[in-house]
Amino acid sequence: MLFSVALVIIIESSPAFRKIIMLKKIHVRDLRLGMFIHELCGSWMDHPFWKKAFELTDPKDMNTLQTCGLQEVWIDTELGLDVEEDVVAESAEEVSQKVEQELHNAIHSEIQPVARVSLKEEVARARQLQAKSKAAVTSMFQDARMGNAINIAEAAPLVDEINQSISRNPEAFLNISRLKTKDDYTYMHSVAVCGLMIALGKQMGLSHADLKDAGMAGLLHDVGKMMIPEEVLNKPGKLSDEEFEIVKNHPRRGWEVLNISEGANLVAMDVVLHHHERVDGTGYPEKISGEALTLFARMGAVCDVYDALTSNRCYKNGWEPSEALRKMAEWRNGHFDERVFHAFVKTIGIYPTGTLVKLKSGRLAVVIEQSEKGLLTPMVKAFFSTKSNEPIMSTKSNEPIMPEILDLTKNTDAIANVEVAEKWGFDLKQILGG
Repeated sequence: MLFSVALVIIIESSPAFRKIIMLKKIHVRDLRLGMFIHELCGSWMDHPFWKKAFELTDPKDMNTLQTCGLQEVWIDTELGLDVEEDVVAESAEEVSQKVEQELHNAIHSEIQPVARVSLKEEVARARQLQAKSKAAVTSMFQDARMGNAINIAEAAPLVDEINQSISRNPEAFLNISRLKTKDDYTYMHSVAVCGLMIALGKQMGLSHADLKDAGMAGLLHDVGKMMIPEEVLNKPGKLSDEEFEIVKNHPRRGWEVLNISEGANLVAMDVVLHHHERVDGTGYPEKISGEALTLFARMGAVCDVYDALTSNRCYKNGWEPSEALRKMAEWRNGHFDERVFHAFVKTIGIYPTGTLVKLKSGRLAVVIEQSEKGLLTPMVKAFFSTKSNEPIMSTKSNEPIMPEILDLTKNTDAIANVEVAEKWGFDLKQILGG
């Protein structure tokens, strides 16, 4: 018994043990100036700090830690201030026990991958999901417009369903997301960005938890627009300088909404506040740039711009997907993070879904699905012959036939060039939804 007591005394008096009990893991919201940061709990891509450990003395550094996407940090209470008495912090020992348990659970769990299904099979489910999404977002955003806090947790199952749909077949949900009208743009734009964020996150190899956070951030990124007077938000003509300043304030107003709402996490708050920032520092509202922008904020910027450019608005018609993508490529160096933009191109393809193309056979087709075998050989729906300048006819009955689905990885036909739908007078959204 004396040996056991002595051993405990030796361990507890050792420098290594003292260091362990001085380390605490806390949420970034509980940070205060005078603390010593021992370690940031996240990838270096998630924050702008190049130092691993430092004393927190600058209010700007504390604000960055609380808004850059990190959720937790380790502090050393021997070198800096401790947490307030009413704050619950985890010791290194407690964290270690949780990690061991999580590893044990992971080792003994069975992960069932989501089977990829055909576009036709997933479209029906995607339509139902779009309807549910619109209802949920409309309800949340109307609460925000009334000045009420929103219950973000209620949308979590919806984001999970969108994630599953994207896993089964990303084109189905993303196709249906483009079928928005000018009247429901504000709500359906948020749904579309949610889907794009998840699809992009999968391309970039984000974890399941990060995909959920990215999807929720996309769903909520424009909630601040509910604070803008409708006559300004839906004005068909050019905005005055004063009106434009009101619109540019929507990221900050959205952040304020989430700050009082139950279930808001730092990823969503970060994307809401920073999705209009640019990597060159010319964005708004804070004009932050480069590494100061989190990965999620950079993803949000790309997804938001793409869907906005390709959507019909009260004051303009949307661009064709390929035109929007090429325009974004022109802006890339100043507007977007290169790594994120490249991943986005791989996600939606060189010929994005909804692009009108002319095939070498003379047929017009609309891109309906990307191919895993190459960005230049998507699935297309051929529906018109430019040789006869009329819908494709059956040679036997001389009657219009159902549009033909072509997998260009297996077909001798190929894309010759991109066409402009307005030139031909087609409603591609109707064709996509058919």
